[in-house]
Parts: sequence; structure tokens; C-alpha cells
Amino acid sequence: MNRHIQNLELELKSRGYSKKTIKSYLFHVSEFLNKTGTKPKHEEIQKYFVNMAEKSDPQTVNLRIAAVKFFYGRILKQEIIINYMKRPKRLPEVLTKEETIAILKQIRNPKHSLLIETIYGCGLRVSEATDLKKQDLRFDENILMIRQSKGRKDRATSIPASISKRLEHYLAARNDINRYVFDSSRGGRLTASSIQKIVKAATKKAGIKKNIHPHTLRHSYATHLLENGTDIRIIQRLLGHNDLRTTEIYTHISNALIKTVKSPLDFLGLETHKTNNEIV
Repeated sequence: MNRHIQNLELELKSRGYSKKTIKSYLFHVSEFLNKTGTKPKHEEIQKYFVNMAEKSDPQTVNLRIAAVKFFYGRILKQEIIINYMKRPKRLPEVLTKEETIAILKQIRNPKHSLLIETIYGCGLRVSEATDLKKQDLRFDENILMIRQSKGRKDRATSIPASISKRLEHYLAARNDINRYVFDSSRGGRLTASSIQKIVKAATKKAGIKKNIHPHTLRHSYATHLLENGTDIRIIQRLLGHNDLRTTEIYTHISNALIKTVKSPLDFLGLETHKTNNEIV
């Protein structure tokens, strides 16, 4: 089995998969092989994932299915049919503008404040924030470059005017050789778990009961851009989405826009014909 895993790792690397994806695929395939061996029957494979779906989110199970399908197709040269689990259509949690302000106000540490404002203000994924390097900030052009993110793509976004000078002064004051914008006190960069703790603590202090995590800031960024009238195709490019349908989910969660829509009932003028006395 070790030989199979080694071959899988080599195949994934040769195809340019990200380190995160490679690590994930190797883990899921290893776990699968430990439970089933390399020659399980079709029914055993399907049962393995059905049992998993009873305890795990469908999206998590589907990721494991994708890893196993890749392994069988590319390494064992066998085609297997595994049904993906149907994913429930859930809308992501989004902050209102007022809630965003309330959370940002709770962060006292200047570096942490800059970090969270950058994530929200640029619509970054957590991994993009932790990977952000000094050379990716082009203050003279007001551009922030996101390098080799999801899908192995580069993209650019603007640096918010409200934090541009603060970011520039913060980096100048550090004057160190650490290449990461948001450095760790132990050297290197801040971790995703550290960012999670910062957001959770600020959310709790702000008294917000929603289930908020760092990626919520990215959802909120896109939704607030839409509410401000930004074209959805521009938002698609800023977020780095391949498919516009991925971006269109934000048209379904913008409560501010929903509130501005008048029901056709209100155009009928019924209030001029009925009075409260007629209500029984």
C-alpha cells in the first residue's frame, strides 16, 4: 500500500496540485485503503461512504470520494462508480455592515486589526492572508496580489484606502527579513487557527450570536460589494471564481437588497380601500 501512496503523491505533484490538496488526498486515500484494502467490492465501497455520510457533512464525504476516484483512475487504472452525496443547499452566514463594524472595533491589537481588516477589505481566504508576502503589496499601484491561490491562479485586488497607509507604516516599522506580511512572534507567519481565535474572540465580545468564522468575512465582502452596486462579474473576478454561478449565491443572501424590493401587493393600493375596522 505504501507504494500506491507514493505513486499517488507523485501523480498529484506532477499535475501541479496544491500542497493542501495533496495532503488531503493522501490522508483520505490512506484511510480508505486501511479500511477496505485495494480490492473491495463495489457494494463495500459505496457502503463505506454511505456510513461516513451519516456522521459527516456531505461536502466532506464528497471530497473523500473525489480523492478515492482519482486514486483508482490514475494509480490503479480502474474506473469505479461511486455516487456523490447530495449536498443540502445552505446559504452561507453573512454579517451586516453594522455587525462587521462591531467586530472590527473589538480587536485592540494593531497587527490583528490590520489582518482582519485586510481579510474583509480584500475578500481574502484565510490561506491567502497567511500566505500574503510583502512583495505582494504594491502600494504605488494600490494593488494587492494573491499568488497561486485556489485553482493555482494569481489574481489582483485593490488595497482599501482606509488601511493602505497603516499597512505601509506597519511593514516599514518592522524592518525585518520575514517575508510574510502577517508574521508570527515565533517566526514565519500567523496560522489559520490563530486567525480563527481572533475572529471568534472579537465576535463574542461584540455580542453577535451568529456562527462566525474567518471565511464569513469573505462572504460579507462579496455581499456588501453587491449591495453597494458592484457588478457581479467584477465581484467574480475579485473573488477568483471560475464560474459565475458560484458568485451568484450572493444575490440570494443580500438581505439589504431584499428589503428594498417591493411586493406587487404594495402596488395595488389596497390600503386606500380598506381600514382597520374591516379586520375581524
